[in-house]
This record gives sequence, C-alpha cells and structure tokens, in this order.
Amino acid sequence: MKKLVIVLFIFGISPHPYAQSGPPEPPIGKRWVINPDFSDEFNGETLDSEKWHDYHPTWKGREPGLFMPSQVSVSDGYLQIKGGKMEKDTIINGKTFNIKGGAVVSKKTALFGYFECRVKAAATTMSTTFWFSGGGGKGPKGCDNYHQEWDIQECIGRSGDFAGNFFSNGMNSNGHFWYTDCDKERHDIRAPAVKFVNTELASKDFHVYGGWWRDAKTASLYYDDRAPKHMKFYDGILEKPFNKPMYMRLVSETYPYPWIELPTDEELADDTKNTVYYDWVRSYDLVDVEDKSIDQSYETGLNLYNESVIFSDLEIELETSDVLKIPLRYKANQHRKIHIKISETTDRLKEKWDKKVIEKIIDVYPGYGNIGVIFNLEQKLSKSASYIVEALIKDVNDDNQTRKALDTSTMFFTIH
Repeated sequence: MKKLVIVLFIFGISPHPYAQSGPPEPPIGKRWVINPDFSDEFNGETLDSEKWHDYHPTWKGREPGLFMPSQVSVSDGYLQIKGGKMEKDTIINGKTFNIKGGAVVSKKTALFGYFECRVKAAATTMSTTFWFSGGGGKGPKGCDNYHQEWDIQECIGRSGDFAGNFFSNGMNSNGHFWYTDCDKERHDIRAPAVKFVNTELASKDFHVYGGWWRDAKTASLYYDDRAPKHMKFYDGILEKPFNKPMYMRLVSETYPYPWIELPTDEELADDTKNTVYYDWVRSYDLVDVEDKSIDQSYETGLNLYNESVIFSDLEIELETSDVLKIPLRYKANQHRKIHIKISETTDRLKEKWDKKVIEKIIDVYPGYGNIGVIFNLEQKLSKSASYIVEALIKDVNDDNQTRKALDTSTMFFTIH
C-alpha cells in the first residue's frame, strides 16, 4: 500500500470521494446487472486479453498519432494509456506517424445497455475517450451503406487557442451516423451534440462518464452526479439507425489542427501529464427483475452498491381493489430478502401500535431492481383510513427483526 500511495503522489493522482456511479433507475419490472464482457476494475498487472485488444483492429490511429500496444498498460489499479514522442518517423500506407498513442478495444460487441467509466484525462491535447462504433450494414437502397459511432465521452486535458478548446472540460458526447450513398460519397450525419460544462480541466481529477444506449433511436448521457441529458440519433435515412451491436473503445489519439493542436514534445515527455488513467469501466444489462438464472459471480465480488430499499414517494394514492401493487426499488450486492409490512395507521395518542393488515417476504437478486410487489387482499382497504408500508432488506439467513436489516424505508398511502 505504501508503494501505491507514493506512485499516486508522483503522478498527481490523489484519493478523493467517488463521483456518483452506477446505473440509472430501471424501468418497472426490470433490474440492472453487470455485463462482465465490458466491465473491468483493472486491478491486475496486465490487460485481460480475453476481453480486450491492446490495439485497434481496424484503425492505425489519426496521423500523426499511431496506436501502439507498448503505450497500453495495467498497474496500480488503473488502465494507463501513455502518450509519447517517437524517436523517428514511421511511414504506414503513405502516412507519417511520429506520436505514440494507444487504444483498447473490446473483443465482443454490445447492443443496448448502460455503460460507464471513471477516468482522469491526460493533461495534453491528446484525447481521452470512451466510445462505441461498428455495426451498420446495407442502407435502404441496397447500393448504399451505413456505420454507427456513439461517443459517450471525448475530451482533451489542456486548453489552448484552437477551435476545439471546449473539449478540454466537462463531457462531450456525439452520435455519428456515417452514411455512404450510392455515389460512394461518405457523410457524417450527427445527432445534436450533448455537452456538460465544467470550469475545471478534464485532467484536473477523475470523473464518471456514463451512457444509456436505450434503443435504436435514443440514448441518455450522465456526468458525475448531474441530471442526465438526452440524445436522439439521426433517423432520416433509417427508422432505426443504431440497431446493430458495436465495439467498446478506450482510446488516446491526436486531433488535427486547427480543430485541436498537436501535443508539444515537452508535455509528451512529462510523465505527470502524458498518461490517461482509467480506474474502471462497467457495463450493465437490463433483465427481468425476478430472473435468477444469470451468472452474477463477477458482480457479487464487486460490492457495487450501498444496499438499500427505496420508495420513490413519501405518500401515494392507490385505487380500491382486492389486489394491491406496491412500487419498490432496491440495490443489492447479493441474494437478499425484503420484508414488506402494510399497516393501518392509528392515532398514537390513543393506541400504541399500528394495526397490521398484511405482510410479505420476497427474494431479490443482485443488481438494481424496480419491482411492483403484489398483495392479494381478503377484503378491500378502507378509503377513510391511511396506511403505512414498512420495508427492510436483509440477509437471506436473518430473521425478520429490524435491528438486523441492511436498510429500511417507509411509505404512506391512501385509497381512492
């Protein structure tokens, strides 16, 4: 541990409270679960070759920055991509490369889900990115074709006198519908960009960047603990433009001037500035909330959540019926039980306890779930009374005692 602290001090990475991470509220009846194929804590000493390439399989890099496996490493709990200056020019297919960059690309493709990473940008004009591309295929005319690119985050780590200076702060998200028409002309048709502004440089500290690829038409973007912003992909050519799986990419590249200037030799030689640090990358799929058939051995070892049981509202109105549906959310790192008790509230000046109406214990499974708990009543509840719902989440082997609960929550409702 002492060695790690020294390394973090040298490279300007200091411990600090995490920005908010984890997936957004799931739809009712669903829960978020980790997808291990696109998740990595980077706690080893080498890149996991079963999940990742340490190069870009189809792109050498943007001239003059060349993607080189030598610039990719895993150590001290981070995936690191280091920029550098080559000793001599390298010529590839007539292009001249003299700056070292790096790329990490998933070996599998993803289709929809929530994706996030925690990263500290390099303090240079080389990029720090988190994006997806691939998929596509033939267009509607048969002689045309298309390609998808979704950039959750693109940034640089210092400012300057160039057009893309705004890339040096906050979060910058784009959706590219790359379309090649029947005359073989290629068009970059972009969704309206999403921007989160920050007064500090992206290289100042770690941030959490997230994206929910909701469906073939829309996505939502998340930056630290801020409210989400939304993106609608261009659908003027295809009704469902982002309908194919894509590869995840973590890349540090060069940008062309005058958009963004090239990094200086001095900053490329400065180890306090030239490296991108990815703390982790996590990906989540939506599954049925009661699905227990999923292998979650990877997820249960992470302890992602402060385990909790959640009611969205303090008080709600429900319709009269002999079937009661109580909306409830939970976050669990293991298989847990939730004990829910419904009581008719009483005047505490006259009676000591509320009058219990019904109770139920349900099993919940690891992840972030949103469930409607069904109660079948022997008789309808009174419209003239108020009711309290008490819920506690606990270990599957614990009894019903509140003092052993991992978390508790209450909600009130009336019948109309």
